[in-house]
Amino acid sequence: MTDAGTADEAGDGSSPDGAPGRSGLVDRHIAFVEALRSAGLPVSLAEGLDAVGALTHLEWTDRSVVRAGYAATLVKKSSQRPTFDALFDLFFPRLVGEGSTTLDPDAEDPAAGRATDTARDGAEALEAFRDQLQEQLVGAAGEGDPADGGEGASEETLRRLAAEAVGRFGAMPGRTPGQTAFSAYQALRRVAPAELTGRVVDGLLAAGDSDAMEPGMRAYAERRAARGIGAFTRMVEDDARRRIAERKSPEHVADVAVRPAIDRVAFTSARRDDLEEMRRQIAPLARRLATRLAKQRATNGRGPLDFRRTVRASMSTGGVPITTRHRPKRPHRTDLVVLCDVSGSVAHFAQFTLLLTYALREHFGRLRAFTFVDRTTEVTAVLRPGRDPVEVMEELAASIQHAAMTGRTSYGSAFRTFREQYADALGPASSLLVLGDARSNYSDLALDDLRAMTNGIRGAWWLNPEHPRHWDTGDSAASRYAAVVPMVECRNLAQLGEFVQKVL
Repeated sequence: MTDAGTADEAGDGSSPDGAPGRSGLVDRHIAFVEALRSAGLPVSLAEGLDAVGALTHLEWTDRSVVRAGYAATLVKKSSQRPTFDALFDLFFPRLVGEGSTTLDPDAEDPAAGRATDTARDGAEALEAFRDQLQEQLVGAAGEGDPADGGEGASEETLRRLAAEAVGRFGAMPGRTPGQTAFSAYQALRRVAPAELTGRVVDGLLAAGDSDAMEPGMRAYAERRAARGIGAFTRMVEDDARRRIAERKSPEHVADVAVRPAIDRVAFTSARRDDLEEMRRQIAPLARRLATRLAKQRATNGRGPLDFRRTVRASMSTGGVPITTRHRPKRPHRTDLVVLCDVSGSVAHFAQFTLLLTYALREHFGRLRAFTFVDRTTEVTAVLRPGRDPVEVMEELAASIQHAAMTGRTSYGSAFRTFREQYADALGPASSLLVLGDARSNYSDLALDDLRAMTNGIRGAWWLNPEHPRHWDTGDSAASRYAAVVPMVECRNLAQLGEFVQKVL
């Protein structure tokens, strides 16, 4: 969980002086678009102007309509929507301060966006709040899944409870006298919504007919409860970010507290929910890359110039060779050999790269995959055609976990093992792809073995999931390996896709 940090607000509820935010509507729009670009969303100047044009025809008093207008003109992929929503909530917040004013004047209840004025704390107040939260979680799950964006009375009440949780249980003394700081971590630690899972599940089951309940109903209720609690947790984080944005500006929070789009999240720092979303993005990414590769090969499919046919064709245009003729290009496909470091620090990176190459296997003449920690093992059988990608991922994860338990990372030992046992995998039509962070625990690097592996093959590349500023720090031998095999930064799905399109 990315804690929004602490937000210092004036103790009297007034706006703090000196906040570096932008107040004008045009300035706010420009800052919002800049924040989207910084988070990895490709928003062009023309698209920004399209958003302005669309908003001139929309009703600004309805915040959901404004959000939809911006999303329709600026968001291109569903994977970018969570980042867009987080930034929109920063630059166009639902509430101001403690919620004494609401940004939705059409709400049926004028106090709908207003947090409770009660600031009492203590064991009894906390337990009463938890009881109310449990009741609303059950109601929200019955209306619709908050994680799916469903809007309802219970979902709106959850948002007000999240604001109240931050205001009452996430409050701490500020850095200066007379100020109050708010922390999402503090609020969630006090309220502990995850501990309510069992009670929410019982409430969901009690709402149905227990006699006619199907056997899998409890598991279903558990999933619904977990999603509802996860949605409430995100609401608390959102409200803490809103408070700190009021104090230090939305731009500051966008830089330090908002996670980028999923294709820009680094493999080495991805959370569990990020990894799940990345797995869902692999198949669409593979389809897009396959289409682009097919177009590139069709465009580059012409062979050398056929002089005789060109001269003959020019007779119809008075001897001027307007249209050239070419010999058919001899078709060939590269045999790809993938050698993956699957130690703990880069295991997720190896899984996603192997899964992407598996999805693109039809674009290669032959694909052979190997994993290593200190010794090389072939896993090509796991990637055989016709298998379910989910099963492939599970087997890769199992094999990687087993390999990681058998020894410490040693690139030198892995390269020597590869040459001893699998030298026949490389040939004149082969390309070698090495995946790893080049950290070999100060062991022998076996540069001569790696150099021998690259001799006589079509090409070789090394994908490194670390930022270049970390290369050659500690036990990293990135530069020494890069002198033998060109090393490319590949920290996220976007960079992985760009590499595949440009090189493979």
